Amino acid sequence: MIWERWRRSIRPAAQLPPLKPFEDVLEEAPVITLLIDSQQRVVAANEAARRYFDLEHTRLPASLVEATLEGNLVGVLRAGKPEGETQLVHRRRTVRTKLVPGPQPGETLMFLTDVSELRRLERVRQEFVANLVHELKTPITSLRLTAESLLGDPPARERARFADRLVREADMISRIIDNLRQLAELESAPQALEASAFDLVELVEELRPRVDRGHTLTIQAPGSLEVTTDRARLAQALGNLLDNAAKFSPPGTAIDVFLQPAEGGLRIGVRDHGPGISPEHWQRVFERFYKVDPARPREAGGFGLGLAITKHLVQALGGRVWTEAADDGGQVFLIELPAAP
Repeated sequence: MIWERWRRSIRPAAQLPPLKPFEDVLEEAPVITLLIDSQQRVVAANEAARRYFDLEHTRLPASLVEATLEGNLVGVLRAGKPEGETQLVHRRRTVRTKLVPGPQPGETLMFLTDVSELRRLERVRQEFVANLVHELKTPITSLRLTAESLLGDPPARERARFADRLVREADMISRIIDNLRQLAELESAPQALEASAFDLVELVEELRPRVDRGHTLTIQAPGSLEVTTDRARLAQALGNLLDNAAKFSPPGTAIDVFLQPAEGGLRIGVRDHGPGISPEHWQRVFERFYKVDPARPREAGGFGLGLAITKHLVQALGGRVWTEAADDGGQVFLIELPAAP
């Protein structure tokens, strides 16, 4: 009705073409829309739907499954619920559905909204809260038990041991809070970069003590390699990768760092000789508190925040970071930075 009034306000009724609700109203709508007849055939699809399902006009009318390759949408149509949510198996996406009567008897308009990213963010938030509770509960429980032991007035030697444990657990909580604070700062707003020119090989040499725990550090580089970027941020990102490699490498093995020019920039790799990471974990290792092996002790595996901080630091530098399997075993983490302006 509103659409019809607008049409009549700009043209006399005699000059108006016949109203075509689907084509005129829904073609440019930013929501995926399918017009389905009584035989469950898609007779029309707007631009958003054609783009989403890679659908051509010439293929219509076609059955709902043939047009979309999604059998679950047939279930949605048959159920007849005005609103709902379903999984698209072929596209591995989550959509919110809405059904309303079509312009002709027996027809149905199916509106779809892709909520995959929203659901992913909800899962990340839930996992973050659960992991944060888990990481804080252990040291807090230890603090309480140790404090209760001190209330019992133990011998002097035991008091010293309990006091040392209190300090260590408090430091652990402090490190978690500091890491979370830094992540929040990196995510909240772009930070000003303090770019300077420096020798990247010298920077890696300065970080050598980070792996001096039963490991050796090898550096492969084409001589000196000057780079212009924020030195402090790159140092922290590389330091986190070296810490990670040292934690997961067997004692006595080497940690390899290679520096090489890349197309339009510079590539840095940190490779360990540990057991490696299965491909399904490669994307998620950069999430907060994500651990490939949840059973690994905190002291050995850290809090699961170092790689998340590294990702945000590298992104702030205008680069990207990822991981992949090394050619002859182990895992390699790579940073790619753009060329200096």
